[in-house]
Amino acid sequence: MKRLVIGVLAHVDSGKTTLSEGMLYCCGAIRKLGRVDHKNAFLDNYELERERGITIFSKQAVINYGDTEITLLDTPGHVDFSTEMERTLQVLDYAVLVISGSDGVQSHTRTLWKLLAHYNIPVFIFVNKMDIAGSDRQVLMDELKSKLSEQCCFFDDDDKSEQFYEDIALGSEELMQEFLDKGVVPEDQIVSSIKKREIIPCCFGCALKLQGVEKFLELLDRYTIAQDDKSEFAAKIFKISEDDQGNRLTFMKITGGSLRARTMLSHQDKWTEKINHIRIYNGAKFSQTAEAFQGMVCAVTGLTQSYPGEGLGAEADSESSMLEPVLTYMAVINDDTDINTALKAFRRLEDEDPALHIIWNEQLREIHVQVMGEIQLEILRSVLKQRFSMDADFVHGGIAYKETIASPVEGVGHYEPLRHYAEVHLLLEPGEQGSGLQFFSDCREDDLDKNWQRLIMTHLREKTHLGVLTGSPATDIKITLKAGRAHLKHTEGGDFRQATYRAVRQGLRSAESILLEPWYNFILEIPSEYIGRAMADLTRMECEFTPHQINPDNTAVITGNAPVASIRDYQTEITGYTKGKGKLMCSLRGYARCHNEEEVIEKINYNCDSDTDNSCDSIFCSHGAGFVVKWDHVPEYMHIASVLKTQENEQPEPRTQKTQTAVNEYRRQSDQDKELMDIFEKTYGKVNQEKKKNAFRTKKDKELTDVSYRGKPLPEGPEYLLVDGYNIIFSWDELKKEAAVNLDLARSMLINIMSNYQGIKQCEVIVVFDAYKVKGASREIERFHNINVVYTKEAETADMYIEKVTHQLSHQHRVRVATSDGLEQIIILGNGAFRISSAELYDEVRLMQKTIDDFIKFNTK
Repeated sequence: MKRLVIGVLAHVDSGKTTLSEGMLYCCGAIRKLGRVDHKNAFLDNYELERERGITIFSKQAVINYGDTEITLLDTPGHVDFSTEMERTLQVLDYAVLVISGSDGVQSHTRTLWKLLAHYNIPVFIFVNKMDIAGSDRQVLMDELKSKLSEQCCFFDDDDKSEQFYEDIALGSEELMQEFLDKGVVPEDQIVSSIKKREIIPCCFGCALKLQGVEKFLELLDRYTIAQDDKSEFAAKIFKISEDDQGNRLTFMKITGGSLRARTMLSHQDKWTEKINHIRIYNGAKFSQTAEAFQGMVCAVTGLTQSYPGEGLGAEADSESSMLEPVLTYMAVINDDTDINTALKAFRRLEDEDPALHIIWNEQLREIHVQVMGEIQLEILRSVLKQRFSMDADFVHGGIAYKETIASPVEGVGHYEPLRHYAEVHLLLEPGEQGSGLQFFSDCREDDLDKNWQRLIMTHLREKTHLGVLTGSPATDIKITLKAGRAHLKHTEGGDFRQATYRAVRQGLRSAESILLEPWYNFILEIPSEYIGRAMADLTRMECEFTPHQINPDNTAVITGNAPVASIRDYQTEITGYTKGKGKLMCSLRGYARCHNEEEVIEKINYNCDSDTDNSCDSIFCSHGAGFVVKWDHVPEYMHIASVLKTQENEQPEPRTQKTQTAVNEYRRQSDQDKELMDIFEKTYGKVNQEKKKNAFRTKKDKELTDVSYRGKPLPEGPEYLLVDGYNIIFSWDELKKEAAVNLDLARSMLINIMSNYQGIKQCEVIVVFDAYKVKGASREIERFHNINVVYTKEAETADMYIEKVTHQLSHQHRVRVATSDGLEQIIILGNGAFRISSAELYDEVRLMQKTIDDFIKFNTK
């Protein structure tokens, strides 16, 4: 027996639940045929659904017909509950799209069609209410082909004429070739083509009177195929709810293997929990089973952290929803329920329904909700009353705005109160429309350890980043981690959280921000005599629309796009001036630039600089205390060079500018060395100020406008570079790897590299290696080509030798020392020399090698 999961979808009031009821009755799953208007439909088992006569929550029923076991999923038809329907799509094998014969293809029908195409779900169409006068099958078929797909074909088992096969053959070239060769198309090929959406079978009937329902079931049994068997366990979670006893239910489809009760389930590294029971629901009732197999839809108890869209086992997570809420309201609790208790209730509902967004304003202690429409708001009010005994109202209905940026910008965040340290550099770039926030890392591990990088990426993803215009969520931005810095002793995990948040906000504050608002696609149908009024209204509301079309029944149709803020209440006006004859159909298009940006910003009156929970400023340290640096002055204080300027200046400078290059290099290093100098002075006393002027560039708080190098001229003698050999070897990955096998080879490789380096830089290079543990060793100095190699004597470390030499040389020469040893760096600075980290030396070596390669390439042409 083949198992299928089939969803029933439709525009509201098309007869979707009535068709589901008819299918259940014809299969013998229910003995009495219920009706929506009689409030006794089998699948509308919630009191709210029976009161309103609409489907609010997706429900399942299991039916058997022929050789097929069908799990039928009845989905909401109202646009306010579209996200509930969309989650169900992700577990369907086939979909049944119900269309009202009296209304034809409506706006929400087109939205459903786009979603079905997006998820690549094969479709069967059932045109309902064909008993109503004026419903013409051929007219409706033409409408289906023009508004949905040319692949729509009328299926009737009693009519297998040449015309039927000719319509089938239009689905693809393979079908056409088969038809031309044989005059018919084999049934197995038709089944395969339906699965690939090359053919869309269409049936006509009246579900209320069971006309065409039996034939439609035969069609589903005959022209469908089950998924291939998979041995490895896989499942997709699509719904979270609670039963009457308060047990949390996780609904999932088993897409591979099987699932037994009491099994441990996990989702990536986020959670691992054991399921208690497996339930198979049929309407409001359920039966427990010990094992669920591939193709079955079940609900499990015991999971507390699961979430709709998660994939278990071999199943991947679902992509983000195409639909999202566009209206925002503030919740007002009318009874004595504590605000924190109310927030927990809202959070539980948010877990069950991803279309419900809950925003907690800690400063004002207010709960804000974002929903698809006002019907969803009424349902939310009723659910709160029934499940949590909470009386709530919703006021100040507004639009859910978003923000993005117009051009790339660098965001810098620095967090350095006493005994804390973190700096983060991010590159913020405009993303594609509808892409949301995307996060990437392009930072070298030599600059920032991988663990810190992963922590920064976690902090980027965990927070809803707010824009600076209205405090609305940021979207459609590509954020890339470009650089960062930690302190070996003082950095803690929370430091990078602060630095990351501040980097995002500083980047948004520095960028040109754009306010976005939701837009609808609309179809307006009105009597032709009201065209002038309608077009004037649409122009006033700043809508974009095409020239109107006049139908044979003298109605005008106008299609276009409109801001949600302008058009959401327009249906009331249409009903008034057309005396009930006009109809407006809207579907969410997405977010686009706000049509009245300045007006909205002024009305919301958000001050980003006063938002202490989302600060744009950074914290630096001076004289043992932290101080705040405003967002626009942060680039003057940051400890890492600007990533944007680095990208612009990647090309090597001519050797004729060597002196200026050295000055720029020393200027960058001085910012990084300030903390080390403070430590040295506290330990060993003040350094001569004249010497200090040459070594450091100071910043005057909030007054620095000229960042040029100040100090007495650099000495004209040769520049010296002292290299702590073993420190560098064990800092560079390729040398460290070789040293693990052959230390002599790694040492030779470093010496050769530094020899090439000297040939390009034309400075005096001294490479120092430790020999202090070698018994009886005396100091050896070798001349290798153009550099000096020093092996220290017994009881003398490389650090000790370098300290002595820097003290002697720094009076008359420019001296740099390449090491990542923190203590050695302090002593070096006290001697008046400059330090260069192993990572920075590595960058210089790579640049040197590129220069050599370019020279060789040029001279071998």
